[in-house]
Amino acid sequence: MADHRTEFLKASWINVITNVLKIVVEGGLGLAFGSLALVADAAHSVADLLASAVVLVWGRLSFEDPDENHPHGHERVEPLTALFVGGMLILLGLQLLADAWQTILSTPESHYSIYLVAALGFAFADRYFCYWYTKRVNREVQSPGLSALVADSKNDLYTTGAAVVGVAGMAGGYPILDPIAGGLVSLLVINQGIEVSRENVDYLIDSAAPEHVRENLRNEIRTHDDVHGVHDFTVYHAGTVYEVEFHAEVSADHSFVEAHDIETDLRNALMSRDEVGDVHIHLDPAGMGEWKDADEKRVSSSAN
Repeated sequence: MADHRTEFLKASWINVITNVLKIVVEGGLGLAFGSLALVADAAHSVADLLASAVVLVWGRLSFEDPDENHPHGHERVEPLTALFVGGMLILLGLQLLADAWQTILSTPESHYSIYLVAALGFAFADRYFCYWYTKRVNREVQSPGLSALVADSKNDLYTTGAAVVGVAGMAGGYPILDPIAGGLVSLLVINQGIEVSRENVDYLIDSAAPEHVRENLRNEIRTHDDVHGVHDFTVYHAGTVYEVEFHAEVSADHSFVEAHDIETDLRNALMSRDEVGDVHIHLDPAGMGEWKDADEKRVSSSAN
């Protein structure tokens, strides 16, 4: 966990630094030569900078251990930060779209320069490095905050590509292509914000795990030799991990100590999975028929 926290912080700082560099270079030259497409792309990076700063400051809390005020840990902090990122992207995209529309209605005033091409080349290199590095780190860390930044960096490559259209239009004597490209950038920004927000809302509202995850965990429980059935089985998001609750039916002949050992075995088996954050188990004596009724209802409801 300590190594994951260190890698998380490194990747977050890389996102902050590369966004600052892109804003200074691309935004400065865009303003100097009147390119709305470059200014829009740089403005996108302002939101990226804010997002990466939020992930850096808030996201590190998710690596803190449970405490008296947070007995279940801080797993919900990261999806909260990612949701903030998504909301900021949506608002920024709407503003950029409005600016592009106003520019299209007026007379675009922009001047082509080779420096604009240099700014775009720098932006591509800057964002690709950030995308590659953050994605590589997140293969191990599995952070939703970093996942949002990976998606953001990847989207930056597309928005910068759209800015190329605007600069090409300026070079070819069609300055109207610049605000059109800026509008396209804004739509990509809005779409990304919606996708990031939708994913992290699921984390925060304790939505149920996908069916294949539930079935996989249920099968893990049933592999225990002393478990004869499972009912009242629930798996739901608790932040970025899953919380598992179920009743397991075991033989009534087991002693209290033996029943305790069975419960410990089941908990340890499930908690060994990276995606599981906590497990709550209730043991029922075999022969009561509860688990059969529950399974029959589940099968019947699936068929309908």
